[in-house]
Amino acid sequence: MSNFAQRHTKITTFYLLTKNQPSMLKELEHHSRWKKAVLVIPLLATEFTLDENRPVFENILNELRHATYLSQIIFGLDMATEDEARYLADLIRKYELKNCLIQHNDGNGFSEIYNKLSDAGFGLDVRGKGRNMFMSFGLSLALGAETVGIIDADIRTFTCDQLDRLFYPVQVLNYQFSKAYYARLKNGRFYGRVKRLLLDPLLIALKRKFTETKEEKVLRMVDFLLNFNYQLSGEVVFDSSLLKRMHFAMNWGVEIFTLIEVYRKATNIAQVEISYEPFDHKHQPISAGNREKGLYKMAVDITTTLLSSLVIEEGLEISDHFVRDLTVTYLNVADNLIKMYSDNAAFCGLDYDPNEEEGIVHEVFKDALLYAGDLLISPYRLSDRFVSFVAGHEEFQPFVKDGLLAKISEVARKSREQLFETPQTVSWERVIRKLPHILYEIIDVIEEEKRKFFS
Repeated sequence: MSNFAQRHTKITTFYLLTKNQPSMLKELEHHSRWKKAVLVIPLLATEFTLDENRPVFENILNELRHATYLSQIIFGLDMATEDEARYLADLIRKYELKNCLIQHNDGNGFSEIYNKLSDAGFGLDVRGKGRNMFMSFGLSLALGAETVGIIDADIRTFTCDQLDRLFYPVQVLNYQFSKAYYARLKNGRFYGRVKRLLLDPLLIALKRKFTETKEEKVLRMVDFLLNFNYQLSGEVVFDSSLLKRMHFAMNWGVEIFTLIEVYRKATNIAQVEISYEPFDHKHQPISAGNREKGLYKMAVDITTTLLSSLVIEEGLEISDHFVRDLTVTYLNVADNLIKMYSDNAAFCGLDYDPNEEEGIVHEVFKDALLYAGDLLISPYRLSDRFVSFVAGHEEFQPFVKDGLLAKISEVARKSREQLFETPQTVSWERVIRKLPHILYEIIDVIEEEKRKFFS
């Protein structure tokens, strides 16, 4: 077990050294008597209706029978018909899971809750995992949860002891946040490409740049993120007091955004190695040349989420020179890491194609970084040219005296923030403050959904 401290945030790393699962499960069950634990599983109908996905999901249901310390399991069901929701209920009954809820986002009850939140100005128009998670967390808080965990529905190698290890630091040891890490190997090949080839080299490149300029505020966040063994894992557990204050991204940047939120709001967190065996889930296509799909879309969202946080919250200044220099440094770091992965693969007898990995870096991830930089600096580039044009013409002087140049600068700044503002939810703390009865209304919908699907 090792410790790392940054900005008053202590990260404790738990390694799998021995199998003490019976003892761990016993402690989890003991603490569940007075500390309610809830598990959230966001999913689409395709996770259990498609023949190629159903065995994976049914294995998860079968394994969850052993998680006796969970007081509730919430299935956040998105983009599904009522018949598909009823089919999900049948699968849950098949595996005799108790205390389960189906949060049917497209049903009348939860649609009404979403409309109420939107009418209150909380803008949940972007559908996706982040929006789905946000509602599930609201359900968890309404049910009185003190510990809330989340896992994906596409984990091909899921076992219940992985979940036990993930919950243990928060449920038993009173950490505020727990995040999973694990080996990404399948059929003798490395996976985790976005983490290995985009995020890690980008963070290392940022650290190199800001170590030279001694910008401590930026370095603290970068160091914090680098300390995680797998920043992009989706398996996490929250203490409810932290969960109430969290915002969540509504795009592919949700995992990195969550870590940045934890950096700002938590003081005592853990990362946990949850599996002895390689951990596998669904892999995204590369989608080179298409910014709206696959790894390309993920890369754009993750890069914009990270850089926007550094710009808006940590005071990072962006320019054409900065983006070009960062990209060159990123490519150098990525090339060195590819050499390291190639050597490791040879040593371990793994199948590794460095040319394929270099292609992903140069054809997808490099372009994602440059695109993010263009988005950020375009308002300044345009405004600088316009200011030069206005200042060079006598006809504009009366307007300059009235504050035209200051107004141009103000609009450019606002445009930059809007362009680089990550689509995100508000915190449930704020929702409850504005809509004090919302949790009671959610409870009413929960009871209706129970009667509909499990009576």
